Amino acid sequence: IKNSQRYQRAENVDNNIMVIGVPNVGKSSIINSLRKLHLKKGKAAPVGAAPGITRAVLTKIQVSEKPLMYLLDTPGVLSPQIKSVETGLKLALCGTILDHLVGVEVIADYLLYVLNQQQQFSYVERYGLSGPCDEVGSVLKSIAQHLGKVQKVQVLTGTGNVNVSVPNYNAAACEFIYTFRKGLLGKVMLDQGNDFLD
Repeated sequence: IKNSQRYQRAENVDNNIMVIGVPNVGKSSIINSLRKLHLKKGKAAPVGAAPGITRAVLTKIQVSEKPLMYLLDTPGVLSPQIKSVETGLKLALCGTILDHLVGVEVIADYLLYVLNQQQQFSYVERYGLSGPCDEVGSVLKSIAQHLGKVQKVQVLTGTGNVNVSVPNYNAAACEFIYTFRKGLLGKVMLDQGNDFLD
């Protein structure tokens, strides 16, 4: 039997690889890139700028014929507990935690703190500020005014309702965070050397 052709035949061996990582680091994007590079085919894994696009391990996605290789896209994985508030803010600033769970103004405040601490003052010129500032409200107000991000609110007065334009702090915070995530505010290191000793 060992000498028969049926016994000696080579099976189609395929490689199945699971792509695992924290949320919003590009797991689906790398799968799509490999698929395009080796198979010249379009996207198979949905991608987006926010974490949580991939919600379950769905199907095997072929990315190569020789060798036959399939990748499994997975949802992002975080440790069950975040050890400190600052670690949570770092993760939120990188976009691995949904912005609305932390609050964009809180994330923007932490971003401003980090930029000032590392003397990365490119935000001053970018948004037309007179100098570095550690008050997030003032920075967001300047960003909103600089970019024309205002909202109309109705104010009740003794003589009736009055519509007033006020800076849109939420939109300004989103812009500030987006600009950081695109790398347009300079090089920033969120983890310092002593952070790795914990």
